[in-house]
Amino acid sequence: MKKALHTRNPPSETGTNDSHPQAEELQPMPVLEECLIEEMQDLLHAEGQLVKALPKMAKAANDPKLKQAFQKHLEETKGQVDRLKEAFELLGQRAKAKPCRGMQGLVEEGQEKIAEGQDKEAAAADLALVAAAQKVEHYEIAGYGTARVMAERLGQAKVAKLLAQTLSEEEKTDALLTQLSPPLLEEASSESGEEEEEEQPSRSRSRRSRAAGV
Repeated sequence: MKKALHTRNPPSETGTNDSHPQAEELQPMPVLEECLIEEMQDLLHAEGQLVKALPKMAKAANDPKLKQAFQKHLEETKGQVDRLKEAFELLGQRAKAKPCRGMQGLVEEGQEKIAEGQDKEAAAADLALVAAAQKVEHYEIAGYGTARVMAERLGQAKVAKLLAQTLSEEEKTDALLTQLSPPLLEEASSESGEEEEEEQPSRSRSRRSRAAGV
């Protein structure tokens, strides 16, 4: 990332600071602030990817509550993008996204789960979606948590508050997905048991046929 520059008035020949605008000297951005900007650029790109991915996950979900959770988080994610843009403005920076390779990998994995779910029972397919979604949430929780701490250290209270708001939403979404898992696990176990019961008579008939020399 190209370093932004801050201005500082150099001392005049008399040893005092000259406030004349033409005498301002450009200074490099502090390292911690540069790190914060880069983290926010990464998060901005990550959220942009999720705005596109969440509708697909909602469509693929079978359980109504899971589908609703994805739809709700889509609207939250759109608000999180706006929040990041506001944070950039507070820092005097342009809201420019930087390719987030980590989120790209997680989104691709989510797409794979959607495709694989077409050949699975409903509950099993939904559990795979929950697992993929929680990986995304944990990634975002780590990113926003780090960015908030850096903003606080820099004395950027308003920026830290915006980041904390999004962090709270990500944590609540992760908790909701955890709550949705037990019923899906029970249903998946039930579906698995039914499949075994259906296969048992078939295996018995096969053994009887072999014993009879058929």
